[in-house]
Amino acid sequence: MSAVRSEWRRSRRSVNNDCVELRAAAGRVRIRDSKNPGQILDISPAVGACFVAYVKAAAVS
Repeated sequence: MSAVRSEWRRSRRSVNNDCVELRAAAGRVRIRDSKNPGQILDISPAVGACFVAYVKAAAVS
């Protein structure tokens, strides 16, 4: 069995490193605030997809 490493990702539109970062790990999606990286929200991929869609829609509105 091989371990899959993923890195924290942030939007290219992020300014001053004040952003939300996402990471896929072990069939889960983890979300954290770049200003407070010790607090991590662990959610399912389905909820992660809804979160990303909501954020993208809000950015357009």
